[in-house]
Amino acid sequence: MSWLVTGGAGYIGSHVVEALRAADLSPVVLDDLSTGFAGFVPEGVPFVQGTLLDADLVATTLREHAVTGVIHVAGYKYAGVSVQRPLHTYEQNVSAMLVLMRAMKDAGIDKLVFSSSAATYGTPDVDKVTEATATNPESPYGESKLIGEWMLRDAGVAYGLQHTSLRYFNVVGSGSVSLFDASPHNLFPLVFDMLMRGATPRINGGDYPTPDGTCVRDYVHVADLALAHVAAAQRLDAGKPLERVYNLGSGAGSSVRQIMDAIREVTGIDFTPEVHERRAGDPAQIVASGELAARDLGWQMRHTLHEMVSSAWAARQAAGDAYPR
Repeated sequence: MSWLVTGGAGYIGSHVVEALRAADLSPVVLDDLSTGFAGFVPEGVPFVQGTLLDADLVATTLREHAVTGVIHVAGYKYAGVSVQRPLHTYEQNVSAMLVLMRAMKDAGIDKLVFSSSAATYGTPDVDKVTEATATNPESPYGESKLIGEWMLRDAGVAYGLQHTSLRYFNVVGSGSVSLFDASPHNLFPLVFDMLMRGATPRINGGDYPTPDGTCVRDYVHVADLALAHVAAAQRLDAGKPLERVYNLGSGAGSSVRQIMDAIREVTGIDFTPEVHERRAGDPAQIVASGELAARDLGWQMRHTLHEMVSSAWAARQAAGDAYPR
């Protein structure tokens, strides 16, 4: 009996694998290493390198490792780039998920935790998003995640697939100095790399109607996020009811300037970010309520902003010159 983690060699997936091991569950990793690293997979954890688009490989992996449930983290996660690469995004996020779900059905596997996204909401007209907030994705990435949720819903009705989808905004920090965020599009690694090159980070817009004039967003620690995925898997294993969707949010958020201040304090690198014009379409504030997830999944913000930054910085430093740019 084991849980398959798709994308388990990536930044988020590798933390999910560690959390499964800590909970005495048995993870198996399937990853094509397009953005992940084989070194992120712990010794002793079965690792299958390949794509979810390979139906035979997926079926063989499920069978040979006696998989009883799946935590589906794999996907093309770059919302902005997805606008230029819509077909690639749908192939990686929709077609691949279809292959996975068909293989699960054929193998009699009826439990799936889906790593979805708050991008399904688009730009909501509320300051605090709840699960009842209307979905209105504004990129192929957000659309692909919503389609994935629809697929799960319909499979649940048709043949009893047990499932839940976890939506979240900005994932930061590190649960281990050996696991780091290598995304070329995420705020923390972008700012760290700029500082290490001697460049000056920038803030897009300093005149928003927020306490310090910069955008406010949800930032959640990756280790906290991983625990929520495992809690969802455990409830599915126990046959306990779950909502179709949960937000993993802070309920309050942090501003971009607060992030910059925390990075200055943690790194010891003195800098004053350049303030540029607003980016089109950036709302002043979007944060999500995590009340439902707290009720059912034990969700909570276990790390302060300082701890998020310091853990991410320690992992970045440990990576050294091997850090991909």
